[in-house]
Amino acid sequence: MNNFTLCLQDSTRTHHIEEVSSFVGEDSSGSFGILANHMRMLTTLVIGLARFQVNGGQWQWLALPGAVLYFHDNVLTLSTRRYLLDDDYNRISQALQEQLLGEEEQLHAMKESLQRMEKEVLKRLWELNTNRGRVSHVTSG
Repeated sequence: MNNFTLCLQDSTRTHHIEEVSSFVGEDSSGSFGILANHMRMLTTLVIGLARFQVNGGQWQWLALPGAVLYFHDNVLTLSTRRYLLDDDYNRISQALQEQLLGEEEQLHAMKESLQRMEKEVLKRLWELNTNRGRVSHVTSG
């Protein structure tokens, strides 16, 4: 059976998995599969789950917040901020959902913080403009 190497890279580690027989992922055009000796390929994966098999065995699942996929010379490289790897679909689906919810909560908190800062900046600018108008009015009279 023809196999290839999967190289997972995130911001803190690199993990090589040998003897991968099949990979299934999804980009903006939809789902696709990669087998050994696939032609050179470059795409970006969407947020979600991808999967692969080692020597035609049980599926391994990857939860990704998006990734750059590059296949060349029988090496599939996935570069991402972080990833989760598990052989249990339900467990990794739950972990991905929790991760996405956590990121959504952080994004919401950050947006609220930015809105508060924006209001404060606008308030200060208005006060400065108002004070400048008073000083101009007093000095011109």
